[in-house]
Amino acid sequence: MKPTVPARGKKILITGVSCVGKSSIGRRLAEILDCVFYDLDVELEHHFHMPISRLKALSLTGYSFRQKASRVLGRILHENCDRNLIVALPPSGLRDWYWKVIKKHGAIVIVLSDTPENILRRIVFYDDDSNRIEKELDERERALYLREIRKDIAYFRRFHGKANFHVDLSGAGVAESTEKVTAALEDYFGQ
Repeated sequence: MKPTVPARGKKILITGVSCVGKSSIGRRLAEILDCVFYDLDVELEHHFHMPISRLKALSLTGYSFRQKASRVLGRILHENCDRNLIVALPPSGLRDWYWKVIKKHGAIVIVLSDTPENILRRIVFYDDDSNRIEKELDERERALYLREIRKDIAYFRRFHGKANFHVDLSGAGVAESTEKVTAALEDYFGQ
C-alpha cells in the first residue's frame, strides 16, 4: 500500500545537522508520497546565481544570510500553496527568519538525527563553487570532524526542539530512513 499525505497543500520541512541525510531522504520521500521536492541550498544557489558558500561570504552575518534565504523559502511555500511538498532545510532552518516563514505557512517540521559517528560516515565535502570533493580523512581529521559534529548537534538542539517531531535514523541507509520518516508521518497524521 502506497502511503499518502492527506489533503493537498501539506508542507513538510526536513532539517537536522549537516550530512544527516536531509536531501537524500527528502528526495526519496517526495518520490514515494508523490510530492514536489526542494533542497533549499540548491534553490538559494539558483535564486542568487552563485554557490552557497559565496552567498554566505557576502552576508555580513548569519542572521542577514537567513533573512535573505527565508525569502526564498517563503516564495517556495507560497508558490506551492496548493501542492504537497517537501523541503530540505539547512541545520539553521528553525532559527529566526526561517521560523517566521514556517509559522506563517503552517508547515510540518521533521528533525532527522543520528550519532556523530554515523553522520561522519555520510560526510561530503564541497569546494567554494559547490563542486563535490573526494577526501579521505586521517585519524586526526576524523577526531576534529567528530568534535565539530557533536558541537553542531548540541548547538542546534535548542532550535530543533520547535519541530513537530524527530526521527532517529540510527545509522540506517536512505531506504530504511525513508521508511522511518514515512511511518512517523503516518502516525502524525493518524493513519
